[in-house]
Formats: sequence, C-alpha cells, structure tokens
Amino acid sequence: MNDSAKPDSSTYTPPKVWTWSKENGGQFASINRPIAGPTHEKELPVGRHPLQLYSLATPNGVKVTVLLEELLALGHSGAEYDAWLIRINDGDQFGSGFVAVNPNSKIPALLDRSGAAPIRVFESGSILLHLAEKFGAFLPADAAGRAECLNWLFWQMGSAPYLGGGFGHFYAYAPSKMEYPIDRFAMEAKRQLDVLDRRLADSPYLAGSDYTIADIAVWPWYGALVLGQLYGAAEFLQVDSYVHVQRWAKQIAARPAVQRGRMVNRSWGEPAGQLWERHEASDFESQTQDKIGAPS
Repeated sequence: MNDSAKPDSSTYTPPKVWTWSKENGGQFASINRPIAGPTHEKELPVGRHPLQLYSLATPNGVKVTVLLEELLALGHSGAEYDAWLIRINDGDQFGSGFVAVNPNSKIPALLDRSGAAPIRVFESGSILLHLAEKFGAFLPADAAGRAECLNWLFWQMGSAPYLGGGFGHFYAYAPSKMEYPIDRFAMEAKRQLDVLDRRLADSPYLAGSDYTIADIAVWPWYGALVLGQLYGAAEFLQVDSYVHVQRWAKQIAARPAVQRGRMVNRSWGEPAGQLWERHEASDFESQTQDKIGAPS
C-alpha cells in the first residue's frame, strides 16, 4: 500500500447526530452555543441622545460608529448618539435587554428613540441603511447610484463571513492550524480582494465617484486587512499587490470621522486609541482611562 493510499488518521467522520461540546469552539468557545435567547436578566443603559448604540469596535461595530461620526461631521445634529460597550467575551450580548434589541445576540445593535416609539435596528447593514435613509446622506438619490451602492453594501454582507468566520477563524483563532480550511478561505479572501481591486481600478469609491455607506461597510474589513490591521495576515495574503484597494483604504483611513469612529467602543490596543463609551463629542478629548466606561 503506497503512502497516497493510506487512510488519513486525522479524517473526521461526522456522527449521525451532532452534539454540542463546549470544548470545540477554540478561542470563542465560551460565547458560542447552538441556541438563541438570553442567558441572564440585564437591562440596557439608556443615555440622553436619540440614538442608543450597543456595540464593540470589531469591524461590524466600526461601520456604525464611522457612519455616525460622518453624519455629525456633516452637521446632522440628530445623529448624536450614546455608544455603550458590549463586552462579548463576557456574554453581554446574551443579556435580556440586548436580546430584546437584537434577538441574534450579535453586535452592533441600535435603538432609535427619535420618534414616538423606539425602533430597534440590528445587523450592521440594516443599521447603515436605516441611518443613511433617515438623514439623506451617504446613499445616492438616483436609482442607478442607489442600486450600485446597495450592490456593494450587500456584497460585503455576503462576503465578509468568508473572510472573518472563514479565513480569520482558521488562520488566527482556531485551536490548531489546518491546511485545508486555511487554503480554502485564503483563496476566497484573495478572490474577494481581487474583486475590490478591479472595481477600484475603475472608480474612486465602490459606488462611483462619491463616498457612501458601501465604502463605510467594506472598509473596516477589507481596508483594515490591506492596511495590516486584521489577523496578522498581510504578508500571508500579499495585500500590497492590491494597489487600488490600498489607495482606497489609505484615503478612507485619513478621514477624521473614520479615525474617531474606530476609537468608539474599542477596549484593546493603544490606550490613546480607545474610547470605551461615547456620549459627547468632547469625549474624544479625554483619552485617559479613567477612560469613559472603565470598570471601577
């Protein structure tokens, strides 16, 4: 029997019925489970602004805080918001109050209290679209431009799970390195970067000549990736070869509202880049922790 014909001792044969093992989730085993719903009673805090955001500065959370800071920079005072830190590693997303806003127990979640009755908005793409329509900004008004913007917004919604839950998980977070899933998802991540690179070779921004919620959705994932800020995978994926994505990523990273938005609900990294909670624009000026929201 030659080596190629030998059975692979690491081959996994699925059982007839899958059962949950808390040990099988790697770095995030403590917060992953196969059922929904709250695990404990905990009401959410509410501030004084019309928009209440419950989030964390992961790529999905950054999308929303960047858009809110961009709206405020345009002079939309109704976009003032309170941003409350949801510590997902502690299971805050499974509190009863959070689940009432987002039954999927994922950040970000938004409660829009500007009308007669509060409106819950969950899923980052839904939040971006809600805010863009509410304030009439960062979403083209013409039919063709709107469609192109939404094409790329929903492209991100469908594509990023392959980058994050696929490539990112197996490359950076899985309890052991496995060639097959890393190769499979690295191939897909590079294909997606090529999709973006080809588009951005022809257009300053994803939807055309204007910066929109499409760029705001895609940048925290793919912009961060090519800038070397995601998964420590810049060299592995040869991100410098995507020159048009690089140009676009650096251009967006230089925007002051993007720089502010990246800080909100960030509780790791350089202390000067963290703002655990955000309640006023002046919060950005006080970056000591005594940081806002720091535990006593």
